Amino acid sequence: MSDFDMMDLPSKLVDRLQAMGITDPTPIQKQAIPHALNGRDVMGLAQTGTGKTAAFGVPLVAHMLENPKRPAPRTVRALVLAPTRELAQQIMENLKGFCENTPLKAQMVVGGQNINPQIKRLERGVDMLVATPGRLLDLIDRRAVVLSETRFLVLDEADQMLDMGFIHDLRKISGLIPKERQTMLFSATMPKLMNEIAASYLDRPIRVEVSPPGKAADKVTQELHYIAKAEKTNLLIELLSAHKEERALVFGRTKHGCEKLMKTLVKAGLEAASIHGNKSQGQRDRAIAGFKSGDIKVLVATDVAARGLDIPDVKHVYNYELPNVPDNYVHRIGRTARAGKDGAAVAFCAPDEMEELISIQKTMGIRIPVASGRAWEPSEIPDKPKKGGGGRGRGRGRPGGGGGQPAGAKSGGGKPGGARRRRRGGGGGKPGGGGQRAA
Repeated sequence: MSDFDMMDLPSKLVDRLQAMGITDPTPIQKQAIPHALNGRDVMGLAQTGTGKTAAFGVPLVAHMLENPKRPAPRTVRALVLAPTRELAQQIMENLKGFCENTPLKAQMVVGGQNINPQIKRLERGVDMLVATPGRLLDLIDRRAVVLSETRFLVLDEADQMLDMGFIHDLRKISGLIPKERQTMLFSATMPKLMNEIAASYLDRPIRVEVSPPGKAADKVTQELHYIAKAEKTNLLIELLSAHKEERALVFGRTKHGCEKLMKTLVKAGLEAASIHGNKSQGQRDRAIAGFKSGDIKVLVATDVAARGLDIPDVKHVYNYELPNVPDNYVHRIGRTARAGKDGAAVAFCAPDEMEELISIQKTMGIRIPVASGRAWEPSEIPDKPKKGGGGRGRGRGRPGGGGGQPAGAKSGGGKPGGARRRRRGGGGGKPGGGGQRAA
């Protein structure tokens, strides 16, 4: 008998979980599901890849199976909000799996798709609706859906919704849902504004946390290359070529930059595709499908893919460009080492990215082991303009938190992944084999 059997779930749901290969709950599921089944509001904090979807999806389906009710036209019994189309699709696939062979129906509405078929699907009402905030508000404005009958609200990856500027949309949507509801909020990090969100939307919530915010998965091996911006592409090609048969995610900052990098990788003989905001939903779906099937080995992406991609066999994550938001680094590398598997995360740091690196390491509470190069000197770091324009001098000494060698590590060592040594300084470890592990 599994722990799911002991949770007093409907037998149909337990059977579906077993058919999906979900036999034992993950830590976040073990803590969150019992409270959610008791009707409590839940605030769950857990890194990506820990099973948060089932942590709210299982109790949602259980409540609805135990209280069967046909939804009225254009109404929604349970609403799940997600920040991106990719994450919404992932949630939808899980909910459909949980609901198979039951009378429950789940639907999804997201931007980037024709709104008219979505309006049509909502006419008869739905049990569970997965939505991105912008498209949901469009449908509400068109009177295609009303939330007056909604009794369950889930905010998934709530911190990313804040990062993407959805705070006002969330407030508007929440105000349309009756206060007599159960609300569950799940997040990988806990920014200060999240406390305000929790206080506004949740009623005496149970807080469950299975890993400290900012902590990477235990089986992710991290390493760092200090490298000039102009040399990044050549190093990336060398490292990717060393494991051509393994899936790798490469993260950049801009849509144009990711597209250009993908084309360069293809010219170098690598099986690569890209996903970013300039791609249509169909193009993004095809790229992700090819990546999942293994036809595409390298997926170049902006942070739109940092969450919502549940692909267990991603072996490598490359931070070709470091993110401006430190927490996004954690989300990016959370795409590997999923479902208990090992993974490698490789970061490139150019002189103008030292500030980002310092913030990332401060957030994570570690120094990322150095595989090649040395920390950039203050004289090598270009000034960054202020947000309001103009430049500013950094006026600081050598960045002590900038990630030089990890404590106790010796300089020197082998060349990274067979690549020739770049710039002077320590080598140390092969990216393909993981190099040094973070302490």
